Amino acid sequence: MWQVNTKVRWLRLVVALFAVGLIAVHANAQAAPPTTSAQAKAVGAIKSISGGALVLTTDDGKNINVSLPDGVRVVRIAPGATDLKNATSITPQDLQIGDRVLIRGKASDDSKSLAASTVIVMKQSDVAAKQQQEREDWQKRGIGGLVSAVDQAANTATISVTGLNGKKSVLIQANKTTVVRRYAASSIKFDDAKASKLADIHPGDQLRARGSKNEEGTEFAAEEIVSGRFRNIAGTVTALNAADNSLVVMDLITKQPVTIKVSTDYQLRKLPAMMAQRIAMRLKGQSPEGTPPGAAAPSGAGTPAGGTSQGAPGGPGGTAARAGGGDLQQMLSRLPAATLGDFQKGDAVILVSTEGSDAGVTAITMVGGVEPILTASPGSQAMVLSPWSLSGGQADAQ
Repeated sequence: MWQVNTKVRWLRLVVALFAVGLIAVHANAQAAPPTTSAQAKAVGAIKSISGGALVLTTDDGKNINVSLPDGVRVVRIAPGATDLKNATSITPQDLQIGDRVLIRGKASDDSKSLAASTVIVMKQSDVAAKQQQEREDWQKRGIGGLVSAVDQAANTATISVTGLNGKKSVLIQANKTTVVRRYAASSIKFDDAKASKLADIHPGDQLRARGSKNEEGTEFAAEEIVSGRFRNIAGTVTALNAADNSLVVMDLITKQPVTIKVSTDYQLRKLPAMMAQRIAMRLKGQSPEGTPPGAAAPSGAGTPAGGTSQGAPGGPGGTAARAGGGDLQQMLSRLPAATLGDFQKGDAVILVSTEGSDAGVTAITMVGGVEPILTASPGSQAMVLSPWSLSGGQADAQ
């Protein structure tokens, strides 16, 4: 469930830091002249460039025509910068479509145009590099699961983490510097997550955190937390409609058909048969290949030959997951991406989606090849998926 295509920046934090950073840069730039009634500023992304002018799409969706007169000051800063100490002077010709900018200058009477005096730019390539670093860090230092308890007084939340050795409880510890956000009710995009607080998290929510864990893996110091309310469904595909990217799944719990819409921001995977069998054996309390119960499976067990690292927060990078433990979502993210065409009527699937409505739900992550898992634990949500694959989008092959 953590996905963002190339047109949608996956890390809202990066964009937020940029906006905050630009405002701080504006406040801290000693060379900036005092504000007058004729002066204004705008923050957004460059939509188009032509000659000595550009069109800026602001963060509130408005388009502003910006002229770049001779002598305009243009400087480039790094993502997250809050001052101009390390800014680099560039020329207007270095600006490109998609660059994030703060423009300061003189506004027209109708506020639809702006004559720039200063342009502070964060290059799109720098933002992309920052996003890639963030994705890799989420992959390496992220954990996700289902919330079982929240203690506001202690600033903690307890989650149930599904690994290939079964489930375990992990205590998520927040502090005053922990960034907390929450998904919008109707959105699967990380971009739409809003600033939140621990009090907004409740048992039954999905939570993912980035930070560091103790040696035992039972406690996790969170630098960042994202939560949301999602729906887990396990069932059998009864119909497929490639024309509108949807399928119908018979929910094993409710015994009712559910229409699943597949959007551009989703993650589809199919478990290799051997991996599915290993997970099923774990759920039954058995150990594959004679491994003593409770012990880690052999290194690399369950990793498909030629498997690649894709998807989920963290995206490309890292080594193949080991079947002996770890975050199931990280393991799934490293499997090759599948498409709706890889699924057939009668296939067993496990998926996580938006809460949805009577008209259906939107898939975030869907996994096929799970027949052994559902057989091992019929009538229950044996393998609860995490909704955190919002990092690349299926359209980008993650």
